[in-house]
Amino acid sequence: MKQATRNSWLAAAGAGALLAAATLWSNRRGTYNLHGRVVLITGGSRGLGLILARQAVAEGAKVAICARDADELERARQELSQDGAEVLTLVRDLTNADDVQTMVAEVQQQLGAIDVLINNAGIITAGPLDNIELRDYHDSMDTHFWAPLHAMQAVLPAMRRRGEGRIVNIASVGGKVAVPHLAPYCASKFALVGLSESFRSELLEHGIQVTTVCPGLMRTGSARHAIVKGQHKKEYAAFIIADSLPMLSMDADAAGRQIWNACRRGDAEVILSVPAKALSAFHGLFPGTTADILSWVNRSLPNPGGPLGDERRRGAESESELSRSWLTTLTRKAEVRNNER
Repeated sequence: MKQATRNSWLAAAGAGALLAAATLWSNRRGTYNLHGRVVLITGGSRGLGLILARQAVAEGAKVAICARDADELERARQELSQDGAEVLTLVRDLTNADDVQTMVAEVQQQLGAIDVLINNAGIITAGPLDNIELRDYHDSMDTHFWAPLHAMQAVLPAMRRRGEGRIVNIASVGGKVAVPHLAPYCASKFALVGLSESFRSELLEHGIQVTTVCPGLMRTGSARHAIVKGQHKKEYAAFIIADSLPMLSMDADAAGRQIWNACRRGDAEVILSVPAKALSAFHGLFPGTTADILSWVNRSLPNPGGPLGDERRRGAESESELSRSWLTTLTRKAEVRNNER
């Protein structure tokens, strides 16, 4: 028993050392220069995508962003191009392979060969299993697996011909550790992690670097766009509060800088935020214990909502006194800053 305890402490200490080293490494800037590069960011009209676009524009990149909402895209374009940056906006449904092909062709025609593809578009559905339907899984897989696959297939022929390129897939720590009440999201992000790692292993010899990004909670302001099921108000309050607390969530601008640093270095993977790194490391060492702990976390989350809980509502439609409280102040500020309203 004493030997087992000692081994557990040694393993935990080793994980802590690796966590500290990973944090230091994530702040190192690579040598890949974005100036003059053509960058395509899916889901770039708001939230993390818009933050990444801002940072790319600031370094002199030519940026193309796509999304489904034309008004959101226009607001983003006006902001990004105000200092003379070259910005292209495209209204596209990324779950449609033909839409993705025409998007890539248009970017190449107007801006030039795509140097960096960032698969950032995403959706999130929060709710207990009893209220999750097949449609929710289909939508998540369409957005987090098929859309990145379509985009990578569309840009790869030109990247192969040039013998270089960068692809960044925004997955999630939920693609490494399954979290209660996020089953469709986690299942689809697990699929994206596997897809991204597979592409990296086969494309490195062609000079194409594929980076898998696994963020934890980030204060992007996107919670209001989440799909909520179950006891809608309680579910949304739990989600947006966790998304707002500094101890659990990460500043989105800092996350963006670390993502670009990982892209410049050509990292295989980067996990963002200390809680996400700790959770992933602990799960790697003790997967069974992690699952048992998360089962206890699940018991603290809202119960299923009955037949009415199957209804899909946006976070913005599920507000309550608690979700509007001071506990969500940081997320509210991020909503305004990142074109989420």
